[in-house]
Amino acid sequence: MSADRLKVDVEGRSLEVSNLDKVLYPKAGFTKGEVIDYYTRIAPVLLPHLQDRALTRIRFPNGVDGGSFFEKNAPAATPGWVRTENLPAPGSSKGRETIDYVVADDLPTLVWLANLAALELHTPQWKVGEHPDMMVVDLDPGAPAALKQCCQVALLMRDRLASDGVDSYPKTSGKKGMQLCCPIAGTQSSDFVSDYAKRIAQELEKEHPKLIVSKMAKNLRPGKVFIDWSQNNAAKTTVAPYSLRAQDVPSVSTPLTWDEVEAGASGKRPSTRPYTAPEVLKRVEKQGDLLAPLLDGGPELPGR
Repeated sequence: MSADRLKVDVEGRSLEVSNLDKVLYPKAGFTKGEVIDYYTRIAPVLLPHLQDRALTRIRFPNGVDGGSFFEKNAPAATPGWVRTENLPAPGSSKGRETIDYVVADDLPTLVWLANLAALELHTPQWKVGEHPDMMVVDLDPGAPAALKQCCQVALLMRDRLASDGVDSYPKTSGKKGMQLCCPIAGTQSSDFVSDYAKRIAQELEKEHPKLIVSKMAKNLRPGKVFIDWSQNNAAKTTVAPYSLRAQDVPSVSTPLTWDEVEAGASGKRPSTRPYTAPEVLKRVEKQGDLLAPLLDGGPELPGR
C-alpha cells in the first residue's frame, strides 16, 4: 500500500483513507485529514439528522477551489456494507427513473464519504418511504441585506409559526443565509407542507414588504430576505445540520439559540461571520445538539 493510503478500522468496518495531507480549503490550510476528523468527531450529533434520509453529496476532490460535482447515485466502488435505497428520481438531470441513494446511518459510512471529499451533505425533509417529518424555511438575503436581516425575518417567522403551534429551530446555512427547521407530524404530503410554507411566507411579505419577498424572481430580492418555501418540495434537499460548506474557511451549517438570533437581529454581535468546524465542535461540547428536538416529531400543520 502506498504511503498516502492508510487502512483503518471504523466500528468494525475496514476501509481505506488516502491523501490525508491534501489541502481541501487552500485559504485556511484545512486538509482532508482534518475533514475526516471533523466528521468523525461531529458524528454523534450529525448522524441522527441523516438517519433514514436519502443523501445528496457535493464532492470537491481537488478542494473548494478546484471544481465540484453533485452526487446522488451511489458510486461504482461503494462498499457492500454501505446502506443504499433505490428510490424514484424526480427531476433527475441524467434521465434516470430511479437512483440508488446512499443513506448515512453510521460512522463508517460518514468516514467513507469524507474520504471521497464529500464536503457538503444535503438531505430531503422526508425519510425513506415516508411523508416529510420536517418543514424547512430557507432565508436567503439579497445584498445589501445579510444575516442581520435574516435574523430579523427568522424572529417574525418564529412568532407566526408559533401561533399555529409549530416550533422552529434556527441554524445558519454556513454561507450567507439561515434556515428554520420545524418538526412536524409526518402525516402530510410534501405538497401540503410546501403550500403551508408558501402561505405563511406570503402573509409575512404582505406585512413587511420592505424586508421580505416570497417570490423567486432575482430582481425582487436586493435589500430583502427571500423566504424560500419551495425547499419543502419532495425533489429538493437542504444542507444538513453540521455539514461543512465549500467556502474560503471550513464553515459549517450551525445550529443557533434564539438568544443568538435576537442578538444578531439587533446588531449586538457579528452576524455575518460563519462558524468554522473547530468552533462548532466546541459549541457542541458545551451546548449539545440544539436541534435535538427535531428528532422527537411535531404537530400536523393547519389547513387554510
